[in-house]
Amino acid sequence: MSKVLYISSEAFPLIKTGGLADVAGSLPVALLKESQDVRLLLPAYSQVLDKISSSKLVAEYTYYNLPVQILETKLPGSNVIVWLVDCPVLFNRPGGPYADSNGQAWPDNALRFAVFCHAAVDISLNKLGLNWQPDVSHCNDWQTGLVPALLSLQPERPVTIFTIHNLAYQGVFDRQTFNDLHLPVELWHMHGVEFYDYFSFIKGGLAYADKITTVSPSYAREILQPEFGYGLDGLLQNRVHHLSGILNGIDEKHWNPGTDIHLAQKYNRRSLSKKPLNKIALQKQLSLPVDANIPMIGMISRLVQQKGLDIILPSLPSLLTMPVQLVILGTGEAHYEQQLIEWANRHTERFKVIIGYDETLSHMIEAASDIYLMPSTFEPCGLNQMYSLRYGTLPIATNVGGLADTVVNASKENIEDGTANGFILKNQTAPALLAAVQHALSLYQQPQLWRQLQTNAMSEDFSWVSSADHYISLYQQALADR
Repeated sequence: MSKVLYISSEAFPLIKTGGLADVAGSLPVALLKESQDVRLLLPAYSQVLDKISSSKLVAEYTYYNLPVQILETKLPGSNVIVWLVDCPVLFNRPGGPYADSNGQAWPDNALRFAVFCHAAVDISLNKLGLNWQPDVSHCNDWQTGLVPALLSLQPERPVTIFTIHNLAYQGVFDRQTFNDLHLPVELWHMHGVEFYDYFSFIKGGLAYADKITTVSPSYAREILQPEFGYGLDGLLQNRVHHLSGILNGIDEKHWNPGTDIHLAQKYNRRSLSKKPLNKIALQKQLSLPVDANIPMIGMISRLVQQKGLDIILPSLPSLLTMPVQLVILGTGEAHYEQQLIEWANRHTERFKVIIGYDETLSHMIEAASDIYLMPSTFEPCGLNQMYSLRYGTLPIATNVGGLADTVVNASKENIEDGTANGFILKNQTAPALLAAVQHALSLYQQPQLWRQLQTNAMSEDFSWVSSADHYISLYQQALADR
């Protein structure tokens, strides 16, 4: 058994902006079930404090002359202990965890997450009187990158794991910010947190962690290339022997069409004939023409370039002439939102766009859709394609990252050997996307074959059990190496 401090800037169901929250809300639960002693460390955002039923004060300290309290609570629906870093001036504010309501990054993000990292370091060294010291401090994304860097200066410390959920987000600030945070000068060099004379949080994790992981095996290989490395491929190549990819799991209790409380009609792979009732319910709710037989294409996504918006938008003139209904739920860059809304307003019988995020609606779309759209330019892991597979909704995806590790193209050979569960674009272009849609629609017209593809999809095992075992093995390896 290992003592694990799992350090994350978000965790579902307390606070969520993306896949990191789903992982941080699921992996600690799975590790606990595998007899690991886990604590989840999270900033005490106002949204988090609103969602917890109770908490108790377990420690107090001061960082940068700011009073900080550590509050203890439980992750809702589990027995995982959560420690919240409560500094109201930094975390108790409207807007999101990283940006204000207009999508502008908080100007004090470096200070906010430096405080969070300092608290994580002191807990890792058992300096806050919690009488618990981890064997492993497991950090996630740039907001936690200073933890491995600061711990590297300590002779008696836990081993550090740094997981990259998306290398595109790096937490880069100017050099003056490094000086203002009074960080140890030993960290400022090209092999440390310095990045072309800027200060990079994520480099603190990549350069100093004992082990680096990504959230899929394919993404671990991709980030070694300049195309996906965002200027850090050289550093990662240098540390390749400490780099591995572990595919994320999904919360199979939360994402289970057989028990999903958000659905109009529950179903499983033995009762797939009931799945179209969810399409009818969604059509009624969204004022689309009610037709159980028309193929529905769903997408739930951040509306950003990474998610393929630059090939989806040019595809719409042709796509909306096909016999389909298209439903997109998401929020993101204003110009993408506006263009999608304009298209939807011109095609009210075929296309619905809902700007924002709605947990219930996201489940309804997964269950109602026949096809799921995910033509990402890159995808470290992706969870929605796994949710879709679980719900018998066949993904159309690019052959990158976690999509490549989970979606098997419905080629003639893969159909014949029983492995096909979706559709892979030949390349990331609008014509390739339209070709994939047309191929999917041609197979949709063959009900028996389509049912077999759905059954293949729903038979996949994406539970956290396997992933948790991989992480436990990694922890043990890191401890043994030290």
